[in-house]
Amino acid sequence: MTRNSRSSSAKAVRPVAERKLGRRPSGERVMAFPTRLSRAERVARGEEVRAKIPRSSQAAWKPSKDRVDPLSLIKESDKGRLEELVPIRHGRMLKSPFTFYRGAALNMAADLATTPATETYVQACGDAHLLNFGVYATPERRLVFDINDLDETLPAPWEWDLKRLAASFVLACRSNGLSEDDARDTALACARSYREHMTEFNQMRALDVWYASLDVEDLLPQIKNVETRKRFRKRLAKARKHGVPEHEFPVLADTSTESVTIKDSPPLIYHWHELGKHEYLTNIRQGFARYRDSLPEERRVLLDRFEIKDMAVKVVGVGSVGTFCGIVLLMAGDDDPLFLQIKEAGPSVLEAYAGKSIYPNHGERVVRGCLLMQAASDMFLGWTEGELGRQFYVRQLKDMKTKIMVELFGLTDMLQYASLCGFTLARAHARSGDSAFICGYLGQNDSFDKAIAAFSIAYADQSEKDHAALMKAVRNGDLDVVTEPE
Repeated sequence: MTRNSRSSSAKAVRPVAERKLGRRPSGERVMAFPTRLSRAERVARGEEVRAKIPRSSQAAWKPSKDRVDPLSLIKESDKGRLEELVPIRHGRMLKSPFTFYRGAALNMAADLATTPATETYVQACGDAHLLNFGVYATPERRLVFDINDLDETLPAPWEWDLKRLAASFVLACRSNGLSEDDARDTALACARSYREHMTEFNQMRALDVWYASLDVEDLLPQIKNVETRKRFRKRLAKARKHGVPEHEFPVLADTSTESVTIKDSPPLIYHWHELGKHEYLTNIRQGFARYRDSLPEERRVLLDRFEIKDMAVKVVGVGSVGTFCGIVLLMAGDDDPLFLQIKEAGPSVLEAYAGKSIYPNHGERVVRGCLLMQAASDMFLGWTEGELGRQFYVRQLKDMKTKIMVELFGLTDMLQYASLCGFTLARAHARSGDSAFICGYLGQNDSFDKAIAAFSIAYADQSEKDHAALMKAVRNGDLDVVTEPE
């Protein structure tokens, strides 16, 4: 079974919003937007749904009697991954309930499909935990804060993203040693921010919603904790200073021979010659030609200035470990490098529950999701397909990307970051979804916020139980694990 044909072993669940979706002439499902209704009429529709599906019902989480064993879903999501990397994935998930949660997007998708939903779709992230937000450079070289990992993106109920995000804050707070009241308050802050900012976006002009972004220079002065602000400012300065030619190229490239190559650093970066060198390079070039065709014309002109020099396998974050990820080194001159990251894209974890993607290539699914949800996307963003049928998307590697050091956060930092992520998710959903309907459902008081906080606590408890089951399986020898040095 390949990654591109993954089917969940979970009990089949009918797509929750099938009747709310429009259809292309081909019959494929797409998000429907009621443009002929006034804003007030769409708000009223949200209020009507609220009467049928009370906001308090969103607090509910209790595993059903026929809930699929969490380990079977972990094994299901292992299928199609590179076998030698799967134990690394298990090892990363083993570290804590929080790292387990990050790798268990399929598990939560199956669980979310059993929870109340308003049956209104947005372009969803699909894996909206707090570490899938961060800082990166726009094509104009501004640093912005946004969602930066959209491997699982798909049209889906808006509540699913928010629940996954809020629950991730509870687990992060617990991991940092914060109290249970602090964890609840942080989830509450996340939901409140989403609700309040969705109301703001509903009142804005459509174009202004799409123009909205979070510029890091504007964000820095708002960081309340002085030490956090200083630390973040230093990291940003380092990101700006360490560009690809000055920093990444010397670190990643071997220039000791006439032909520049990527340095091996196993097990995280290594060359893969399974098909033999000639066939390996041929496949790269053929796939790269298909990637080039996916770019706008002006980006092809820029790309054509570069020549492929080398490619290597690169192990990536918890959720993607074991899927094929490569880095390509291209040169436009002796001191003019470009590193591109090629990430495998399989079916979204949401597909069994929200409907299949309308795109034949899952790399294109990811790219389209990025363009819909992000305020600005990478200028080399494109997609391709390999000779063996694997599908990929492509973007620049480490383009001033800055990781948020959540593990150092106290309560003040965590509350502020939760509000920031709530804003960002609301803006991303408002770009593709019906903000008026969502506002009508959310209402003006904190009933919905409290429900999401309660759900987050309950689901974090569930994730801790599922993590304990993983640890038991490892102790019993049921799962192979490779742990990495700290």
